[in-house]
Amino acid sequence: MSKLQIRAFLYQLGCFAILFISARYLVEQYTNLTGYWIPVTAFFVGTILSPKFQAVKTKDGEKFYMKWIFMKDVKEIG
Repeated sequence: MSKLQIRAFLYQLGCFAILFISARYLVEQYTNLTGYWIPVTAFFVGTILSPKFQAVKTKDGEKFYMKWIFMKDVKEIG
């Protein structure tokens, strides 16, 4: 794995973790869900809302891209 692939994995993991923890707290506080439905709901919310990061090898070298549900197109980072 290259540095950019590891960076993409860590960014994606960090964004998912932040959204999962936030969604779990909000679901627990503001809904009537109980038991294992709280983390299951938070998992789906975190998965859908989390941006996707990817390192792609191009003819110009390796590049770092991000795609998010709230953005229309893919954005090059760095």
